[in-house]
This record gives sequence, structure tokens and C-alpha cells, in this order.
Amino acid sequence: MDTFQTPKGTYDILPEDWPCWRLVLTTAEAVMRRYGYRRIDTPMFEATELFARTSGEASDIVTKEMYTFPDKAGRSLTLRPESTAPVVRAYLQHGMHRLPQPVRLYYVGAPNFRYDEVQTGRLRQFHVCGVEALGEESPAVDAEVIALLGDIYTELGLADLTLAINSIGCPLCRPAYVARLVAYYCDHTDEICDDDRRRLQTNPLRVLDCKQPQCQAVIAGAPHIIDDLGPECRTHWDELLHLLAVQGIPYTISHRLVRGLDYYTKTAFEFWPPRAGAQSTIGGGGRYDGLAEALGGPPTPGVGFGTGVERIILNLRDQGVQPPPEGGPLAYVAYLADAVRDEAFRLLARLRSAGIGASAPATTRRLRDQLPRAEAMGARYAVIVGPDEVAAGQVAVRDLATREQVAMPADDLLGWLKERAPGIDESTVPC
Repeated sequence: MDTFQTPKGTYDILPEDWPCWRLVLTTAEAVMRRYGYRRIDTPMFEATELFARTSGEASDIVTKEMYTFPDKAGRSLTLRPESTAPVVRAYLQHGMHRLPQPVRLYYVGAPNFRYDEVQTGRLRQFHVCGVEALGEESPAVDAEVIALLGDIYTELGLADLTLAINSIGCPLCRPAYVARLVAYYCDHTDEICDDDRRRLQTNPLRVLDCKQPQCQAVIAGAPHIIDDLGPECRTHWDELLHLLAVQGIPYTISHRLVRGLDYYTKTAFEFWPPRAGAQSTIGGGGRYDGLAEALGGPPTPGVGFGTGVERIILNLRDQGVQPPPEGGPLAYVAYLADAVRDEAFRLLARLRSAGIGASAPATTRRLRDQLPRAEAMGARYAVIVGPDEVAAGQVAVRDLATREQVAMPADDLLGWLKERAPGIDESTVPC
């Protein structure tokens, strides 16, 4: 009989994968907290209307990619395809718009779900770290979230990334640009793909993000949206570029950068790795000043980013960045007879209660069988408990790196190990 496999577009995160995952998640969270952001987690599924209303009825996410299902009461629910709309929903639902603004929120490792063609760096379940800064329209906050994301990548050891930025205007100035864009594309309809012909009718800005080779020359000749910015958007754009320069953050203006969701306004940005390809974006975001209103809330400016954990890990591996090694337990309690098993397990519990990593075999085994197991687990010391040691109130401790072995009173073991395990809080050591 065939065994079950993970569904297409999903995968298991195995123990050997976790050092890299832990590096990404802990680094991202540390930088986010340093910038003054506070953690928020939202449900993995929400009302379908939340995403239909905010992502755009004609967006690819809504029309092609969402995992939508009725619950037992007939309500339409959707697995979270992106994390910004749920955070804004929570901001409104819990009255955070009445707090001092901006409210700075972050999430780490949030699973998102999109039904899409599976490729390297594009999965159907993927994990996202991100921030949302709500309640402030100043471009200083845009510059802050860009700097924050750049700092995460820098601290992870990623090098030679390109920050690509653009402004996509606002509902006041964007229509004039869209009209120019559609008019330009209407002169090139025979040169573009079928998806772009559809997008011209439903979501014209998305033609600039098309990855089909036949469309690239048309994109290259398209008008630039920053040429149609109104006075407010122009001032915001110029100030953002100034603040990036003040902080020494290099950038490239990408006229084709529009992001994939309808709720973006003004700033849009992405970080690209050295070898850019169709799926090379590591993370990005932008401003979404109309999103809260679309959800029935008061006018609330917002800006944020999302960065895929899987894509970060792909680029860490591509650049040869290794996570710090994760050691095993400090001590492995090897007991040599059933008669001393209880004493060994009491010792094991005491070590663990004191914050010392410790393990032991589940059944009695010969010492020569236990020591290789201890080494394979990454233990530094084997604490040997046999009938002779118990009778004498002692333990034998073997250094698995140097092969040196010493005997000591069992009551001295905690202190001896604690000296060799920095970070153990002495107040946790039981009397």
C-alpha cells in the first residue's frame, strides 16, 4: 500500500531544517522588537469577504489562488492568502485606532496559503514575517519599515541585495496614469499575452508585473506612473527618497513595480537578490492608506512589508550563509543496570529542572552502546550511573570530546555542569 505524502506545494520542516528556520525567525523578531514593534497573530482563516474586498475582486489572488470553503453553518471562509488585511481587521476590531498612533505590529512565521503553480520559492503553503505600521501617513514611516526589512537581511548575512522602489500614486492621481497605460497597451494588444489582455479590462496596473517573455519589450516602453503623480503623492515620494538617502540606504527606481494587491497606494518596494529571476523577490511591501476604510473603519493610513521565510532560506543557502550550530544536551545520563534506573531518572529530572539540557536511554544498555548514542545526540558529557557509583554516592563524568573521565560526589554534579553551561540561572537550581 502506498504511504501518504505531503500535499503538492507543502512540505515538512524536519529537525535538520530547524537551525536555519530558527535563525530567520529569531533574527526577524529581534530586529522588529528593536524598532518598537509588538507581536500580533491572527487566525489562519477569515471571512472570504475580508480578502475579496481588500485584495480586489479581479485580483489573481481572489480569482485564482484562494483556498475558500463553507463551514458547517454555510459561512464562506478562506485560508489566509496574505497577512495585512487580517492585521488591519484586528486593529479595527480591538479598538487599536483609539491608541496613540502609529500602532506598530509584527508577525513571524505566519503560514499563508495560495493555490498557485509550484515553483522554487513559490509554494501553496508558505510562511511570512512582516510588520504593519498603522495610523501615520508620514513618509518617515515608509522609510522606517524599509530600513527595518533591510536590517533583517543584513543581520542574517545576506549581501548584495537591491532595494527597488516605486510610487503607484493614489485614487486621485492614478486614474490619469491608468488611462495612459491602457491607451499605450491598446496599440500593442497583438504583442502581449492573453492574461495581460484580461488584466487590461480588470486590473490594468498588473500588466507591468507580467513575467511572460513576449510582454517584456512592451513593458519596457510603457509610460511611468511617477510622471503622473499629483502634488500630495509627489511630495510624499520626494520626501521618501530624501529620507532613504539620509539613512544611507541605496535604492533603484523600478517603474514596473506595482505589487500584487489592489490596496497599495503611493510607496511600493521590494528587495531583490543578486541573481534576479521571475521568483527572486525576497520580500516587499508598501503603503495602503485606504485599506481600513475598505473594511468599514475610519480613514487610517498604513504601511508594512511581508517577507517569505522560505525565500530567505533559499537565498541564505545560495549565498553560503550557515546557521550557528545547535548543540545537543549538555549531559547524557548513562545508567548501567535496571537496579539504578530510578536513581538515574531522579538525577535526570534534577538536571532538567536546573535548566541543564540532559537526556538518557529509555532502556538499560551496555555503556559501549550508550556512548556512541550520546555523541550522536551532540552531548558533551556522559554522566555514568552504575551500582558502584550509587553505592558510593558518586557519578563518573566522561568528557566525550577529550575522553577524560573524572569521579565526583553526585551532589557536586549540578555545580560542576553549571560552570560549563553559561546562561544557567542559579536561582533555578533546586536545593
